[in-house]
Amino acid sequence: MVTTAPNESDIGSQRTVRAQARGGLTMLRNRDLGWWYWLVTDALLIAGLAGWFYGFAPVIALTVVQAGHYLLRAGRLAAFPVQVRVGYLGLLLAGQWDPMYYVYWVQLAGTTAMVAFDYCALARFLSLMPWNREHPLSARLVLRAFLAPPVKGSVLQGLPG
Repeated sequence: MVTTAPNESDIGSQRTVRAQARGGLTMLRNRDLGWWYWLVTDALLIAGLAGWFYGFAPVIALTVVQAGHYLLRAGRLAAFPVQVRVGYLGLLLAGQWDPMYYVYWVQLAGTTAMVAFDYCALARFLSLMPWNREHPLSARLVLRAFLAPPVKGSVLQGLPG
């Protein structure tokens, strides 16, 4: 059996792969608690849609915990992160009614987009509610709310001020 020593480019590519793996772990470690909540919510939603014995009860319970956590943190129900969690909870509860079951699939798509791309369609929708905006509702504002790239923090920061 003939063995050859790894050439310099092989060693360099191994270093690159290890550095990328460390970078990926660092990226995961640097995520905020809200992102982790959504990741677990996404996994539980997938399990519920796949027919897991416990169904959607754990997703609903985790969303109640999230809403409570953000309510305690913000101190008011009108805080935008609380609105998003309460809205999400309302959609989860609506999905319990058989004709509205499809809502779970919409939530799966939205939650996955939140986890993967930091894009939250529900937050963008809520940003257009009268109590969350300072400008009149217009087609331009709606397009800007839904087509603007994801922002760090609240989507309200990306709307015209």
